[in-house]
Amino acid sequence: MEGYCVKCKAKKDIKDAKEVVMKNGRKAMKGSCPSCGTGMFRILGKA
Repeated sequence: MEGYCVKCKAKKDIKDAKEVVMKNGRKAMKGSCPSCGTGMFRILGKA
């Protein structure tokens, strides 16, 4: 899964990506940046 790292300012593959469900019921992927280790988050569809 690819996400955007705000620290590196580039799109990268999310390391240790896990699917989570947010409070509003939407799914998201949560992990960390492979280069700098900053937390990355990508919101997925409603399903």
